[in-house]
Amino acid sequence: MALLNYEVLKNSGYDGYILENAPEKVMQFGEGNFLRAFVDYFFDIANEKADWNGKVVLVQPISQGLTDYINNQQGLYTLYLRGSQDGQKVDEKRVISSASRCLNPYTDWDKVLELAKSDDLEIIVSNTTEAGIVHDNESAFDQVPPTSFPAKLTRVLYERFTAGKPGLVILSCELIDNNGKELQKCVNQYIDDWKLSEDFRKWVNEENTFCSTLVDRIVPGRIRDPKEVERLNAANGYEDPLTDVGEVFGVWVIEGPDGLEDKLPFKKAGVNVMVVPDVTPYKKRKVRILNGAHTGFVLGAYLAGYDIVRDCMHDAAILEYMNHMLYDEVIPTLPLDKDDLKQFAAAVQDRFNNPFVNHELMSISLNSTSKWRARNMPTFLDYVKEKGELPKYLTTSFAMYIAFYSNDIQALTDKGLVCKRPNGDEYTVSDDRWVLEFYYAHKDDSPEDLVHAVMTNTDMWGQDLTQVPGFEAEVVRILKLIRKDGALAAYKATL
Repeated sequence: MALLNYEVLKNSGYDGYILENAPEKVMQFGEGNFLRAFVDYFFDIANEKADWNGKVVLVQPISQGLTDYINNQQGLYTLYLRGSQDGQKVDEKRVISSASRCLNPYTDWDKVLELAKSDDLEIIVSNTTEAGIVHDNESAFDQVPPTSFPAKLTRVLYERFTAGKPGLVILSCELIDNNGKELQKCVNQYIDDWKLSEDFRKWVNEENTFCSTLVDRIVPGRIRDPKEVERLNAANGYEDPLTDVGEVFGVWVIEGPDGLEDKLPFKKAGVNVMVVPDVTPYKKRKVRILNGAHTGFVLGAYLAGYDIVRDCMHDAAILEYMNHMLYDEVIPTLPLDKDDLKQFAAAVQDRFNNPFVNHELMSISLNSTSKWRARNMPTFLDYVKEKGELPKYLTTSFAMYIAFYSNDIQALTDKGLVCKRPNGDEYTVSDDRWVLEFYYAHKDDSPEDLVHAVMTNTDMWGQDLTQVPGFEAEVVRILKLIRKDGALAAYKATL
């Protein structure tokens, strides 16, 4: 069977949107599954819906990557968006044609620099992993190419500056706080290191727009089941080793100045991309609602006998508990439009109910101590401060956390703390070693002593949680209920 390219696609009978030729308006550092299922998808929709008429040139950020595969397919690849939307199963196919080609800077650095000078270039996008935005002393101006991503970007911007071209919009998608600001800081460090001109520094900081962004889409990536690959190839009429899979939900929040939204093509295209003056509230929305929901219910759900997130959404008690936690306790404490927050929370239920993703509860349980502190405790404390009472769903969540870490402890091994579910199955708690050693040392404590020890451990929580009125006694009560009647009974007791 023939490999996907424009000619093969025409012969396959595909009748979706395709744009074969357009100016190359974007340089994208990163050619992996996430950017292709997220950013390049949004640009593809912008071509169809907003007449953007632009192409993305992918730049492979490390020496090994997908350059040859992408160029062999003339930039084309098949994307499946799969999941649940408004309670309905969704499985949508789209051939993405927003990418024109891919460059390997380790063999074609001159082509990267040539693109930097292009009159058509408007935007630089990056997702070089969390470790990508770093300053290192090994990167040099005349390296081919410079070692780190920020050094490569500095060199690209210098080439554009010396060619007398206008500045660019730089959209950083790495999963770190203030990703755009951190990237700009690294570029300025290289300007110092390489003793580049003050005119260049002024141009970098005044003519270019470095944007911090928040990205949100689960991307499982390539399809690994050989039988499914064979079935899809037969249905499509071509082979595509670059096939990508993402969930239906996707939102891109871009921090930028007034006017940027009109420069970018997304608003006109009607996609879920927004430009805001500060991305912080939206990060808080994601952490407290999406991530907070996970950490808030999965530990108890596991003790109740569940293994997969999706199955929890079909248990009426767990689903109702999660929704009460989100709508009654989390949303009221967040500084965003309440209708927007409710829509985001409603999407969470669909995302957790994805029929194509078997998201294991035990994988979510990793490092739950720091996760509960970062994702759930701020909401808990805000609620107590604003309402003057305990949030009963988050209080139950904290009791579930303690129960999960202390349920019939068997041993402490190199892999973690070995506990037992009520049904007798062993499971291993994974967390920082000092956390596991703490729980093992308290394995024979009474519920009262254990809860007191946990709450007064300021290394865990940054404060003494026994100072929250009524919290200690209520967690002891719920922990006893969990141990006596089970986690599901404790969930039901909140309803």
